Amino acid sequence: MAEVYPVPARVRDGSPNPIVDVDRWREAYHRAEVDPDGFWLDWTRVNLHWHTVPTIACEGDFRTVKDEPIRWFADGEIDVTYNCVDRHAQATPDKVAILWEGDRPGETRRITYDELYEQVCRTANALEALGIKHGERVIIYMGMVPEAAIAMLACARLGAVHSVVFGGFSAESLRDRILDCHAELVITQDEALRGGKAIPLKKITDDAVAQAPCVKKVLVFRRTGTAIDFKAGRDHWWHEEIAKGAITRPAFPVAAEDPLFLLYTSGSTGKPKGIVHTRGGYLTYVAYTHRTVFDLRDDDVFACVADVGWITGHSYIVYGPLCNGTTTLMFESIPTHPDAGRYWDVVQRHKITVFYTAPTALRTLAAAGDEHVTPFDRSTLRVLGTVGEPINPEPWRWYYDVVGAGRCALVDTYWQTETGGIMISAIAPATPTKPGSATYPMPGIAPVLVDHEGRALRGPGDGHLCFSAPWPGIARTVWGEHDRYVGTFFSAYPGYYFTGDGCRRDRDGYYWITGRVDDVMNVSGHRMGTAEFESALVSVEEVAESGVVGFPHPIKGQGVYAYVVLQPGAVIGADFEQVLQAALRQHIGAHARLDLVQIVSGLPKTRSGKIMRRILRKVAEGEVGSLGDTSTLADPHVVDAIVAGRKTL
Repeated sequence: MAEVYPVPARVRDGSPNPIVDVDRWREAYHRAEVDPDGFWLDWTRVNLHWHTVPTIACEGDFRTVKDEPIRWFADGEIDVTYNCVDRHAQATPDKVAILWEGDRPGETRRITYDELYEQVCRTANALEALGIKHGERVIIYMGMVPEAAIAMLACARLGAVHSVVFGGFSAESLRDRILDCHAELVITQDEALRGGKAIPLKKITDDAVAQAPCVKKVLVFRRTGTAIDFKAGRDHWWHEEIAKGAITRPAFPVAAEDPLFLLYTSGSTGKPKGIVHTRGGYLTYVAYTHRTVFDLRDDDVFACVADVGWITGHSYIVYGPLCNGTTTLMFESIPTHPDAGRYWDVVQRHKITVFYTAPTALRTLAAAGDEHVTPFDRSTLRVLGTVGEPINPEPWRWYYDVVGAGRCALVDTYWQTETGGIMISAIAPATPTKPGSATYPMPGIAPVLVDHEGRALRGPGDGHLCFSAPWPGIARTVWGEHDRYVGTFFSAYPGYYFTGDGCRRDRDGYYWITGRVDDVMNVSGHRMGTAEFESALVSVEEVAESGVVGFPHPIKGQGVYAYVVLQPGAVIGADFEQVLQAALRQHIGAHARLDLVQIVSGLPKTRSGKIMRRILRKVAEGEVGSLGDTSTLADPHVVDAIVAGRKTL
């Protein structure tokens, strides 16, 4: 049985959170379960500013979603930027809204709520002068600079729809997204900086726009000052256009169900899906979860070190924190630049109180050694968070014991691009935690585990994770492809939203995410998740990271191929594979065995830190000639080394 970590007293003491223990969570959960409309209407009316206050909460359900899209607060009108900027500029004008840490250590900017108001208004006026109107789509292809968030808010101020494209995507990927939403304006910058490297965003934009005739204007922010091609009549400098804009602009309330943004997701096959999030429900949900999960306090400095190109950045760098009037950190660099102490240097210098990052980053930093953590003062930290993938118990404990020194609450948050915000998570001052478990669902969220036939499972057990009722932050559709939206999320188990993830519920009601169900291997009749293998392998002292995939096996049907990254300086003996097999037997069972083990220097990861298992699977299967586009990887060269060292039976 997993050990249980109680909430540290210093986290619970003085908490303004109405949920300060499990009993209060049960009360809130029960209230949202029996009266979800009343629960959400009450919360949004009190905590958000509505120009037209809604009287209707949810319309529609998962059985009728094909013909009647889900709607929240549909009779209400709201201005997202009034909630995120204006009201705080009026109440706390000198409070820092955006705290920016540049790629170079010590390069910082502080933008107050009053300054943010002026910049958002100027930018919205400039975008209008460039021809952008209510409902039109704008592509934002930028690095992690404050102007990316300002551009998002300016689009919202106009009633336009923004689509942020991660600054690591290729020209082809950018082109596809431009064409899908028929954007007429792209906002970019000369170059982005990341880990000491310059990324030529304007050059990539030029290559994409050359194949996207719908684009009429390109707005360019100057970050590095490098020389770039500039097309007269089409290209415009950010600083010149924003200087022309007036410093005020009236609020522009729109219907709650107006689209706020599109965010494209892509799998191993098929064209990207433009996930649509609307205004009133999304803002309600991200503000609620941000405030509740992280136990938000007035003087918090909140550091989500994700990228605004992903949903984590949208929800917990920009919209959630700013709606709650928080100081939010934007981090331009990477956790290992100039060394593995970068995060903790940032914590010390900016007195961070809440820190939110990905398990992949934590595994990398843990492998680098505690000596990169302990020299820095981390005493301001109160809440630690993880996001993006299930976290193994070992890095969880390292994060808790070494980074947090046993003094912080640790919230492992489970959610998706399509959910808009956190679905299952500990609540910092309330929930005792278990390493590797996302713990309990948020109030208003109804998880269901189903078997392969779609039968709901009661009590402890393993199954496919679904949700049985809508919540305000749920994506409404896929841009231009509602049938694809319905088919992806609602066809596998009618009446449920299917996450695509496997999950285990223990006897205490805690939820453990076991990974994508399409990352399940069937070895000699045993169905086993790759996440289980990876978690067991990293429990071995010499192993820093692992990636496990299935591959065709002449006898078993599927074999197990493990890519293993060693700890720095680790020395392994001839019996290393036996050590790995023993760890699998201990953690999973005698039926869990590796067929092939390859020691690699690194795993193919996106710039957000996610392992591209599609590439690992292709290599294991011997299909090295069809790996697809690897330009979006943080280090494409690791793929060449993996291919060169490929093992066979």
